[in-house]
Amino acid sequence: KPLGRGSGVGASLTRSFLCMVGLCFTLSQPVCQAFNLDVEQPLVYSGPEGSHFGYAVDFYLSEATSLVIGAPKANTTQSNVTEGGSVFYCPWSLNQTNCHPIEFDSNGDRMVLLNDTEHQADFKSHQWFGATVRSHGDTILACAPLYSWRTQQDNPRSDATGTCYLSVHNFSKFVEYAPCRNELSEPEGQGYCQGGFSADFTQFYVVFSGQVISAHKEDIIKAYYPGYFMQAVDGQLQTKQMEMGSYFGYAVATTDLNSDGMVDLLVGAPMLMVRDSDGRLEEMGRVYVYLQRGPMDLETPALKDFVEGLLSKWSCVSVVDVAISGPFGGEDHQGLVYIYNGFLDGLREKPSQVIKGQWATGTLPACFGFALRGASDLDLNGYPDLIVGAFGVDKAVLYRSRPIVNATASLTVYPTMINPDEKNCFITNGNASVPVSCHKQKQKGGERRALFFDSQQPSLQRNVRVRHGERVCNHTKIYLREEKDFRDKLSPIYVSLNFSLDPQAAADAHGLRPVLNYQTTNLIEQKTQILLDCGEDNICVPDLKLLVQGDRKEVFLGDDNSLTLTFNARNEGGGAYEAELYVVLPPEADYSGIARNNESLTQLTCSYDTENQTRYLSCDLGNPMKSGTNLWAGLRFKVPRLKDTHKTIQFEFQIRRVSRPDKVFFPPANWRPTKSYAVEQEVGPAVEHIYELLNNGPSQISSTLLELRCPLSVQGQQILYPLDFSTKGPINCTADKHMNHRHLKVKQSTNTNCDHTLITCNNIILNSVVTPLLWNKPETENWVPLWIIILAILAGLLLLALLIYVLYRLGFFKRSLPYGTAMEKAQLKPQAASEA
Repeated sequence: KPLGRGSGVGASLTRSFLCMVGLCFTLSQPVCQAFNLDVEQPLVYSGPEGSHFGYAVDFYLSEATSLVIGAPKANTTQSNVTEGGSVFYCPWSLNQTNCHPIEFDSNGDRMVLLNDTEHQADFKSHQWFGATVRSHGDTILACAPLYSWRTQQDNPRSDATGTCYLSVHNFSKFVEYAPCRNELSEPEGQGYCQGGFSADFTQFYVVFSGQVISAHKEDIIKAYYPGYFMQAVDGQLQTKQMEMGSYFGYAVATTDLNSDGMVDLLVGAPMLMVRDSDGRLEEMGRVYVYLQRGPMDLETPALKDFVEGLLSKWSCVSVVDVAISGPFGGEDHQGLVYIYNGFLDGLREKPSQVIKGQWATGTLPACFGFALRGASDLDLNGYPDLIVGAFGVDKAVLYRSRPIVNATASLTVYPTMINPDEKNCFITNGNASVPVSCHKQKQKGGERRALFFDSQQPSLQRNVRVRHGERVCNHTKIYLREEKDFRDKLSPIYVSLNFSLDPQAAADAHGLRPVLNYQTTNLIEQKTQILLDCGEDNICVPDLKLLVQGDRKEVFLGDDNSLTLTFNARNEGGGAYEAELYVVLPPEADYSGIARNNESLTQLTCSYDTENQTRYLSCDLGNPMKSGTNLWAGLRFKVPRLKDTHKTIQFEFQIRRVSRPDKVFFPPANWRPTKSYAVEQEVGPAVEHIYELLNNGPSQISSTLLELRCPLSVQGQQILYPLDFSTKGPINCTADKHMNHRHLKVKQSTNTNCDHTLITCNNIILNSVVTPLLWNKPETENWVPLWIIILAILAGLLLLALLIYVLYRLGFFKRSLPYGTAMEKAQLKPQAASEA
């Protein structure tokens, strides 16, 4: 749809590098699709409280644009009829949402004269008139599926046969059609047919109630005669009655899904039960899609199962392309409506839009989505709109469709290989190359390797105005930072283009803003690489070696024990980027600093850190550590915490390149092992290795085999869980063990390939990586169960009581005077006696 004046398209680029980025946009006329409902400005229609207003909805576009909404529990003016039900007429307007009832039937319960005696023939109270509402041209069909008909004249028994009324020629005439009603004199009735349980129009209309009944609209009108209960309809078709356990046919819609000129059929079975992963039956619901391949030739249906439980208990279908609702769906049961687009083979797998109900669940759920109707353009803007009923709150909501914009964009980057030593680059304009300045600005501490020239930032946003049929291109320059200002020189630099419509664009005449076609690819990525010191193929295959020696053979208890460890690091292969020495400190040792007493030793930059009770040292060996590098360096430590229970102390040295993650600490914080896992995150931290295969010639290789091996267990304990492996390109991989054997729910696609798990891939060259595994001190060692604490307290109290009893029996607690008996007092000196 043309954006119109004052509208625009915004372009946003992130994570970028280069000398030129070219952006081109084009707009084209979209097809009429319905994935663009405006959920921010809905029109809400309200009915009488408790009337179930919104139980059924439809458009009525005969003379004036309007809606018709069923309220099957509404009270009417019919004599002696309680909650007979009604249908409301709601003229469409942006400024008001008023509705008034349509009087299809003004009569109360009808009587019939049999053998000079009047008998009540039908029962209209609680008949749920308005439970089904459909319109077609100047005709409105409204049904009461719980309408009851007296089936035996000598027995006041009645059956819910159901009945329907047609409003003809814009309310100028009303006719009744009750296909399940038969003669009172017949010994048996039609049973619980519930005619009008669900209905829809094609060239004839179809009623589903476990039984299919169809008749031409004109034949129904012609057969009607006031005062007659039975109207024989010429050409009426019907199937045999069947059980309604799954409520097959509760919802029905007709539309041409695949644009082949034939009307297709969708049938809902909202009570269908399916087995969950534990084998238990659940009411999940199903929608059957019947494609009409020829006149009345319906193809075996395709099924739309909602196994996630979002379509719960009831389902409705409508044509929008297709809207499918789950009135009790969602985590808070506020109701959901899914919009699916049709294509050649039926419906697409994923919904293009999901609409959530806006009313909180109370004593009665709002049942948002219980009724749906679409496929009509209410505001005449060229796009179909949708009505959603929520009878639990007596509401009906109108969602209008916004204009759709089809936009395409392309992204070009130049050059695709960057030499950091070159200060200039060229922008190609036609056949000529124009040199431009590519500054290398100093900006320490930054994480981004490249910046946009215009914004001096790693991202750039521009507004681009594009009119229908135009092609607009933009160019911008990007520069690379100084090498010492960024660390990663090995991985490619990505330029990404993310474009969207201008949210401030002017609305159209209907107050609606346009939306991008959801099938539009609005994120485009291109990449470039930094030229490495790795030969003509720009592929670095380092060969790193490490030798460590100490200046002392023995250390002693009670001494400061200063210790210097000297190491020799060599690279006998290609350049090693982000190379570092990684040292794990034992509990007995502390890091003192770099050895500086020998001029032949290289002065390194090292950082000391602690993570999850593991202390480690990381020293930079060069970025890149070039081929042929041979360096000696020393690290000083103190060992003040020696224990006589250990005869040695052990330092762990590793020389390594980049690996993601750099290291894994296990077990992770706040993690407890369990015998039952459901999702990936419950197992432990993820470990991902990426291997890239390149063949730069000069000739092709007929067959190449790669074997990857990684341990699943350490010290008898499981340490790696093989989750998944993925490949890109002409690679065929197999594993000798089943990946994700517990069938865990995976958060995102990973490349984790690991007692040895063997993965064999054809046509691969390997760059090896290492992921160190650091063991934390398990928190469980310091954790004592509550029952042990309680038992220890009780045991202590019991021991104390026993000790007191033994002392008591030994006379420990018998009281005595300070100076003995009275005779002893007499023998004391006078001073002592007086004191006593």
